[in-house]
Amino acid sequence: MGSMTDHAIGFALGTHWQDLPPEVQHQTKRCLLDTLGALLAGTQTPVGRMMAQLAADQYGGRDATILVDGRKVSITGAALANGFSCNALDIDDGYRLVRGHPGACALPPVLAAAELTPQCSGKQLLTGLLIGYEIGIRAGLIRHATYETYHSSGSWGAIAGAAAAGRIMGLNAETLRHAMGVAEYHAPIAPMMKGIETPSMGKDSIGWGAMVAMVSVLMAREGFTGIEPLFSDTPNPYWVEKLGQDWQIFHLYFKPYAACRWAQPAIEGALQIKAAHDLKASDIKAIRVRSFHAACALSTRAPANTEEAQYNIAYPVAAALVDGEVGPHQVLPPRIFNKNLLELVARITTEVKHDYEAAFPAKTYAQVVIETTWGEIFNSGRVEPRWEPPASVPTDEELEAKFRWLVGPVLGDATGDSLVNMVWSLDQQRHVGMLIQACVMDTT
Repeated sequence: MGSMTDHAIGFALGTHWQDLPPEVQHQTKRCLLDTLGALLAGTQTPVGRMMAQLAADQYGGRDATILVDGRKVSITGAALANGFSCNALDIDDGYRLVRGHPGACALPPVLAAAELTPQCSGKQLLTGLLIGYEIGIRAGLIRHATYETYHSSGSWGAIAGAAAAGRIMGLNAETLRHAMGVAEYHAPIAPMMKGIETPSMGKDSIGWGAMVAMVSVLMAREGFTGIEPLFSDTPNPYWVEKLGQDWQIFHLYFKPYAACRWAQPAIEGALQIKAAHDLKASDIKAIRVRSFHAACALSTRAPANTEEAQYNIAYPVAAALVDGEVGPHQVLPPRIFNKNLLELVARITTEVKHDYEAAFPAKTYAQVVIETTWGEIFNSGRVEPRWEPPASVPTDEELEAKFRWLVGPVLGDATGDSLVNMVWSLDQQRHVGMLIQACVMDTT
């Protein structure tokens, strides 16, 4: 069979935590902290609550946990519910060249597989997560290189989740090959730009991709056969050959705001002007956002729901100018219906700047121009998103602060602190059960 697929499988089965460079181990923990925070906060969204109930109703079992909610379901149901929550706030990490979210694709199947695997250690969970990131990024590069239509994260994330979960569950090379092939064949081939034009709870198809990943591993384990995974289709052998050497996990961006990454340079530009000139919403006559085409394709309309607030460029800019932040509070009801915010949204327009379009997707630039009610013009100049590698990678302390900001309102500040400590020391834990249990709300 294809040597590139053999190489990918060799990486998935031959990577061991103790052999990894310390900086790779540390970055994996950073990614776990950030993605877990996004998942836990995402459970409080309308889609998070809806999918938790659906999983409880339709995916019965006792093998895995719906996080925060605490109900036990099948591992497929847990991957589904946790997958939808993981991307529900659009505040999880991403990788620029695949225009998607490898962490949210990998973590839900990893958690489900870890619960099904007796005595799964912290090292095993972290190793599976790292494999999910590295395999997922390569699968995304190949998917985008071989399909003309821009497909969402679940289309390649299902392969990442199958590789990660299959490793944790101890699949052999032949069975893992089938699991990844089954996942590729049944993955959601979702046209992403249609989801931009009409925002929906389908988001980046990550929830469905996580479910496909998990059930594909189970199917392959029972003998179900799959197609040859897409690694054999790569137009660039380097992408696959450098698995385990060229660690792409270092090239992720992290997200400080609960909004589409394409809107985040404009948010940053607006916040810079606000800080420099102490502007209030009542001071602003008009706002012009200049950016690349995909960013300008985001809505400028008043949002009717959480998804429309995130796949929007005007609303998060307005929220940043009024509230000074764009987090869960800003993209959930009732804040999305605030009269002052929506009046400011109506004053925001966009235009494509051709040199910014030429730089996309390697770079995502925006320029914000604010005209005041007294006729003064403030210009942000060219702005990139915050926490964009390699220029502005967040510190550990900044990621911890983001985690506490997201998780404290859900599980309490003390639990948030405890989880931060657990993540940093997870490779010392013989079993991941304590981590899972800490992610469940105490209803007593």
